[in-house]
Amino acid sequence: PHKMLTGRRNRFDSLRQWKGISGFTKRSESEFDCFGAGHSSTSISAVQGMSVGKQLTGKKRNNCIAVIGDGAITGGMAYEAMNCAGYLNTRMLVILNENGQVSLPTGTPSAAGVIPAGALSGYTSQLLSSRPFLDARSVAKSVSRLLPEDLQRITRKIDEFGRGFVSGEEGAVLFEELGFYYIGPIDGHDLENLIPILQNVRDTDGKKPVLLHVKTEKGYGYPPALRASDRMHGVAKFNVDTGVQQKRKSGPPSYTKVFADTLCELARQDPGVVGITAAMPGGTGMDIFGKFFPKRTFDVGIAEQHAVTFAAGVAGEG
Repeated sequence: PHKMLTGRRNRFDSLRQWKGISGFTKRSESEFDCFGAGHSSTSISAVQGMSVGKQLTGKKRNNCIAVIGDGAITGGMAYEAMNCAGYLNTRMLVILNENGQVSLPTGTPSAAGVIPAGALSGYTSQLLSSRPFLDARSVAKSVSRLLPEDLQRITRKIDEFGRGFVSGEEGAVLFEELGFYYIGPIDGHDLENLIPILQNVRDTDGKKPVLLHVKTEKGYGYPPALRASDRMHGVAKFNVDTGVQQKRKSGPPSYTKVFADTLCELARQDPGVVGITAAMPGGTGMDIFGKFFPKRTFDVGIAEQHAVTFAAGVAGEG
């Protein structure tokens, strides 16, 4: 949708093709692609840097926004950026989109197990499962601005208690301990409520980073996508009425298939060969490797830096 809404709809049939438009954001392609990206968990770091850059160059408008999903926020890089947010205390908005989806499941049948890779993934899911509360909060905060300072301090205390009570002790507290002002959760499909909140955040003069937690439903408004909760993240040509995708024409094997088959052959010859992926088993061919060598396959979650260093540690032991 981003590319269609930013002047590239007429070129959309060239997506991921030679001299066509990129499958990701690309700065050289459009002024609306403010940053280049290829995987996940990078948005908060990028926006934090943009916010600092705007400050250093004296730009008046500083409304830097990062959108990150509940899958990507389990990545270590996202937490590194949030950990830095309180220290830098720069103006930025992080929109956390909770829809219970991850593009590819982590924890494939392997030595690492079949549950989501890493404790943070499970903890974050529990943390985000709170009930909507924002409407009452927004009214209370709007009214409090009209009150004397002493009463404003009292309403702030009530507000803080309310957020902790509804979200659970770990809810807003985690993000606020990292230096963010937490708002939410709110219904991401309720535009009449969402747009004024975004406008209010935009128009405030504060420099404290804000985390807006929205809840959405993948495929909302399109029944075939709603029925395919684990599919249709990225699709080939498909029938709009039924959602059925066209079968790809047979051709030479993909690079991923060639890589996976070669790695499997090497592993048969050498018991010291292991496979490591950062939450991309299908995209790297590690799912194929894992079927044949489950005890030598490791999915470490969305954590490329950890994956490389983990691999070095394994190799260091022979």
